[in-house]
Amino acid sequence: MASASTTSSEYSVMTDIRFHHIGYAVTDIEEYLERFVCPLLNPISVSDPVIDEVQRVRVCFVALPGGTTIELVEPFGDASPIANIVGSRRGGLYHLCYEVSDIATQLARFRNKRCLPLSAPVPATAFGGRRIVFLMTPEHDLIELLEGCPDPNSRSE
Repeated sequence: MASASTTSSEYSVMTDIRFHHIGYAVTDIEEYLERFVCPLLNPISVSDPVIDEVQRVRVCFVALPGGTTIELVEPFGDASPIANIVGSRRGGLYHLCYEVSDIATQLARFRNKRCLPLSAPVPATAFGGRRIVFLMTPEHDLIELLEGCPDPNSRSE
């Protein structure tokens, strides 16, 4: 919630962030869909998996009733950044993603709150080349910022 001392321009920057999806780290997308997602969550649609060689992951998007989107993230190769996560007991909930209009401004805001970027913003295959950046919060939660669509009325996976 904005404080009483927040200016209208600061509030505008704060509201320039929209929830986009929940990321789940999984060992095998198809197995996870068959074993958990489809029988229990009744998805509206499931995208075809996409390989992102830059991120070293394979992903697909699951649209659920009510408008929630889940991104299933599978390691792609031994050097995948999530290989250790799915190999541990942690697996499952991996990150929350927020779509932002100005990724540089929001990255600066998050850094100001002691969130650590894990890399510079990079293009993501799953989002048509829009840039993403992952940040670790001081509480060790993983946040993904996704560069917004050129047309704010179109929201893609």
